[in-house]
Amino acid sequence: MKLRTKYILFVSILHLTVLVLSYFILQQDLVFFIVSEVFVIISLVIAWNLYRQLIQPLKALMQGVEAIRDRDFNVKFVPTGKREVDQLIGVYNEMIDHLRTERTLQEQQHFFLEKLIYTSPTGIIILDYDNNIHQINPKACLILNVNEKELLNLSVEYLPDDFLKHIKTLKSGDTKIFKLNGATTYRLQRSHYIDRGFARDFIMIEELTAEILAAEKNVYGKVIRMMAHEVNNTIGPVNSIIQSTLKTDRLWEGHHSDDLKDALMIGLDRNQNLNLFMRNFADLVKLPEPNKKLIDLNKLITSVAKLMELNASERGIKLILQIDAMPMYIPADEQQMEQALINIVKNAIEAIGEKGTVRLSTNQKSRQLIVTDTGKGISTEQSEQLFTPFFTTKKDGQGIGLTLVREILVNHGFVFSLKTVAPQQTEFTINF
Repeated sequence: MKLRTKYILFVSILHLTVLVLSYFILQQDLVFFIVSEVFVIISLVIAWNLYRQLIQPLKALMQGVEAIRDRDFNVKFVPTGKREVDQLIGVYNEMIDHLRTERTLQEQQHFFLEKLIYTSPTGIIILDYDNNIHQINPKACLILNVNEKELLNLSVEYLPDDFLKHIKTLKSGDTKIFKLNGATTYRLQRSHYIDRGFARDFIMIEELTAEILAAEKNVYGKVIRMMAHEVNNTIGPVNSIIQSTLKTDRLWEGHHSDDLKDALMIGLDRNQNLNLFMRNFADLVKLPEPNKKLIDLNKLITSVAKLMELNASERGIKLILQIDAMPMYIPADEQQMEQALINIVKNAIEAIGEKGTVRLSTNQKSRQLIVTDTGKGISTEQSEQLFTPFFTTKKDGQGIGLTLVREILVNHGFVFSLKTVAPQQTEFTINF
C-alpha cells in the first residue's frame, strides 16, 4: 500500500469517527456539536495542506527517481520554501550534478579509449566473459588478414592457425615473441581487466620487424666494418709483399722454385677471395636507398630466368615461367630487384640440390610474385632463423643471401614471406 493511500485512509477513518461521535453530542448539547463540527472542518483543511506539503514533494522526488532510472541527469527541482523538503531537494540536485559530471567524464574517457584502440598501431583483440571475440581493431585485422565482421562473437579458435597456436599457449600476463614465415617478427601479449566485477582478457599483437631489423643492422654493421677494416689492413700489405716477391727475378735465379711460386700464387688468390668475401658483406651494410622507377616485373623475371638457366640445367633443375604477356609494372630499383630475384632463384635451386623444378609465377590481380621450389622444405627450427644475418644451412654458405634479399624488399616496402606450404612445395611470395 502506498504512503499517500495510508495517509488518506487514516485521515478518513479519523474524521468519520469524529463525525459519529458528534452525532451523539448533538442529542445532548447543540453548541458543543457546532464547535465539534467546526473542529472537523479545520482538521480536514489542515490534513489537506499537510498532504500537499508532504506527499506532492515526494511525488516530485519520485519523478526524479524515474529520471535516474532512465539515466536522464538533467531533471532538477526548485526549492519549495519548506526547510525539510528543501534539504532533500538540495541533496537530490547535488547528486544529479555529480552523476551528470561523472557520466560526461566516462563518455569522454570511453570515446578516447575507443579512438585509441581503433587507431592503435598495435593489434588489439578484446574478448568477452566466454573468451569469444568482442572487439578487434583495424590493425589486428590487417595483421591477421581477416574481416572484423567475420570474427565478432566467435571463439579465438577461428583465428588463423599461425597465430592461434601461439595464442593458445598464452596465459594472462604472458608475453611471447615469434617469427612468422621466416620474415616478420611479432610480439603477443595477453592480459586482462575487470569489467563489472569479472575479468575479461585482451590480446595485443605488435609487429617488431622494423625495430629488430634496425637493431640487427646496427650490430652486424659494426661487426662487418670492423672485420673489413682488419682484413683490408692485413691483406693489402701481404699482397703487396707477395707480388713484389714474385716480380723480383733475382730472387729466383739459380733456384728450382716453381713449387714455392705456386704456393705464393695460391696465397695471393686466397687473399683475393677473402677480399671479395669481405666486399660482399660490406655491400650488405652499404646498400643504398632504392632509386625507384616503374619497371616491367615480367621482363625482369624473364631476364633473371635466362641468367640462371645454365646453373639450373647443370643440376637437372627446370625453370618454369608462368607470367602474363602483358607488362606488370612495379615501382622499384631495377638493379636491386634483379639482385634480389637472382638470390631468391639461386636459393631455390640450392634448396633442391639435384633434379626438380623452380616455378616463377606472377598474378596481375593480386600483384604477387611466387617462386616455388620442390626442395625438401624448411623445418620449424630453420624458419625461426631465416633472413637472420650469418645464418645458413649450406656447407660453404655465408649467410648473407637472404639477408640481402630482406634488406632490398624491406627498403622497397614490399611484403614477403618464405614458407613450406606442402611436401616438396616451398614458396617465396612477394606482394607488390
